[in-house]
Amino acid sequence: MLRATGAEFEEVDLNKGLSIEALDQLIGTRDYRLFLNTRNELYRERNMKDHPPSREEALRLMAAHPNLIKRPILVKGSRIVLGWDEAEMRDAVSLT
Repeated sequence: MLRATGAEFEEVDLNKGLSIEALDQLIGTRDYRLFLNTRNELYRERNMKDHPPSREEALRLMAAHPNLIKRPILVKGSRIVLGWDEAEMRDAVSLT
């Protein structure tokens, strides 16, 4: 979708993982639980919906298990769009 709009972007392969520090910086002051992939097996096995891990534990788990990170993640300035929301992505891309 982004390519079709002609938007310039840098693509990061989340399958290679992010360090705890990079995740912490990406999440910033946002609710870290929004970055957890609710469809991930580990998320379901640990019943993270009802018993979310602490921020520190979530960062450690997302760094160790990259598929636990919700994707795609679109970052434009201070704005972040999580998951596949085409309207939100188009809106973020159109911002200057």
